[in-house]
Amino acid sequence: MNILGISAFYHDSAACLVRDGEIIAAAQEERFTRKKHDAEFPINAIGSCLAQGELARACEIDPVAFYEKPFLKCKRLLATYLACAPQGLASLLQAMPVWIKRKMWIKRIIRNALRFDGVILFPEHHESHAASAFFPSPFDEAAILTIDGVGEWTTTSIGRGAGNRVEMLAEQRFPHSLGLLYSAFTSYLGFRVNSGEYKVMGLAPYGEPAFEKTILTELVDLKSDGSFRLNLGYFDFLCGLQMTNRKFDRLFGGPPREPESELTQRHMNVARSLQAVTEEIMLRMARHARAITGSRRLCLAGGALGAALLAWHHY
Repeated sequence: MNILGISAFYHDSAACLVRDGEIIAAAQEERFTRKKHDAEFPINAIGSCLAQGELARACEIDPVAFYEKPFLKCKRLLATYLACAPQGLASLLQAMPVWIKRKMWIKRIIRNALRFDGVILFPEHHESHAASAFFPSPFDEAAILTIDGVGEWTTTSIGRGAGNRVEMLAEQRFPHSLGLLYSAFTSYLGFRVNSGEYKVMGLAPYGEPAFEKTILTELVDLKSDGSFRLNLGYFDFLCGLQMTNRKFDRLFGGPPREPESELTQRHMNVARSLQAVTEEIMLRMARHARAITGSRRLCLAGGALGAALLAWHHY
């Protein structure tokens, strides 16, 4: 059985081919177009996967799996923007044209682009993440911890994998998100969101955790099981076009860093503090995952591979 997994129209579009539970090929679209973080429909990546799998046409594919549920995600976006009205209008006007023209019609786009009339599956975003970690792992059973910005509504999930099944056991929901917290600091430190987070991680060792207590006191209400709530008064990602606001700037001693400008010791200290808080949150989450699953093995996830693998084990 040949299953094609696809992610598209957000960042780093990609495709993956799974045959009888084995990963045959995987590729990102940017490798062919030479456009960094290319988010377009991954027609070149799909072609490469089919070629490596020695499939002449898309009709030789069984199901196609897309990495999330677009309608449910659109519902979350609309609910968020309407809850922020009228402040959310600018974000709504920026986001909706992409949804109306493309994302809402992903099934039609897949059929037309691939000339495919077979089954198209839409697993939930964090199910795809969980599948991408557990099914390629060497474990027969394991706890699964998935963390990102946000899928449909989920921002963090804990699950358990056993044999050919993944069961989701607990979740944290938008807007309380470790991924969005990290991206907010990425933007504040002058790096590009969904691209420069690794630069923040690389900057952290050069600083001291001078703001760790500030983050845990003012921004994050952290519980013993790793769940938390963000103080949304410091962030603008719900209703505005920026990640943080002026109140956030005052808390950390200055305005956002201009991209490509000098990195000061304060910036390094902010990065180190964020990293320290992130690690503490993840350790608490991992301990909780062990507690509720009883497993000493842990799979971590943060991707089209997952959609294809999940489809294989549920088809």
